[in-house]
Amino acid sequence: MVIIQTPLRISFFGGGTDYPVWFREHGGCVLATSIDKYIYTQCRLSNPYREHKHRIIYSRVEDVNSIDEIVHPAVREAYRFMGVDHGLELHHDSDIPARSGMGSSSSFMVGLLHALHTLGGQHVDKTTLAMEAIHVEQEMIKENVGSQDQVMAAFGGFNHVLFHKDGTFTVETLPFKKERMRELHSHLMLFYTGVQRLASDVAGEQVKNTPKKADELRAIQQMVPEGLRILNSPGNLHDFGKLLDQAWQMKRTLSSKITNSSIDDLYSEGLKGGAIGGKLLGAGGGGFILFFVPPEKQPEVKQRLKKLLHIPFEMESRGTNIIFSREQAA
Repeated sequence: MVIIQTPLRISFFGGGTDYPVWFREHGGCVLATSIDKYIYTQCRLSNPYREHKHRIIYSRVEDVNSIDEIVHPAVREAYRFMGVDHGLELHHDSDIPARSGMGSSSSFMVGLLHALHTLGGQHVDKTTLAMEAIHVEQEMIKENVGSQDQVMAAFGGFNHVLFHKDGTFTVETLPFKKERMRELHSHLMLFYTGVQRLASDVAGEQVKNTPKKADELRAIQQMVPEGLRILNSPGNLHDFGKLLDQAWQMKRTLSSKITNSSIDDLYSEGLKGGAIGGKLLGAGGGGFILFFVPPEKQPEVKQRLKKLLHIPFEMESRGTNIIFSREQAA
């Protein structure tokens, strides 16, 4: 039996440039951090007396005898990719709801592949896990997903990730002083809108619009080095919040599905309460909204958004990791 803990992520700048349709021609980059909200994947060999070969437990329970019967697309295709030929029992749990803009589907994929490798006695590096997860999601499931979520789930940390035209990536872990990271963290507030959506459905229109949005995507890409410059500069971080607002205003033009009047109203309320900037996380359409708020203004923002669930969080740096592993006889 193995249990894998895989983090979720918050992306600050560069989202959209991590889609292959963009970075294979122009290159891409993102600035993001993993956080202490996790996907947990427990996997073990099935007991031989079970009636069914495979049991998959998530929001539903699947008892099946062949991989082809599995309804959950990520599990089905991961099993196919790994060539699973023995019965498995899989449990999935998460600290946050699925379909909420924090990369949960990719974190699940990374954690699942990590679990299957570990159960088979194989040690794999983080680059391999990220590349395999990208392949399964993009090429086998045919999801409209980018490549940053899989990288952040695998590596963890506060990172500058560069996506190269040949499909590879480079992860630059940023060596900011703890005091600077504490200052940044003290300005961040995360709220759950209560709206779940399929990221692939929302992103489909954005991917289709990519050739027509080259100017906007170039501007979004340039926000990554600008964000790094702000973090590396002395003084307060208010310009980081202003840049988040610019990024959100640019992102919302990429597709008609990214925002709606309800989300716009929530964002406006946050600004009225004292937020300097913010953004809806992930592909858009719902999920979590992040605000950059001076600490003294945070009670007012919380009051204005009292109908939403405020989610305290910390940054983390481990990435996907094994929290339990025990050999099991086949």
